[in-house]
Amino acid sequence: MANIKSQIKRNRQNERRRLRNKAARSEIKTRVKRAVDAAESGATDTGEALRSAVKRIDKAAAKGIIHKNQAANRKSRLTKRLAKVTTAATPSE
Repeated sequence: MANIKSQIKRNRQNERRRLRNKAARSEIKTRVKRAVDAAESGATDTGEALRSAVKRIDKAAAKGIIHKNQAANRKSRLTKRLAKVTTAATPSE
């Protein structure tokens, strides 16, 4: 345990930030999962779910919760995955 007043305050700040970042990361995972589930089930709101996930990823990157390159990789992977699921669900002749 820290004895220095500024370090005690820093520990409190870090704990608050850790919890806030944890919640944001969890929300990203939830929105990505919803987008993938919507695409796999063939729901009509797949585009909206994708937009929601991308928006949350971008916000997290802007706030420094995740790195901007990681945000780009996640968005790329998600759109590729949804495109693959969507094309597999609607076979072209």
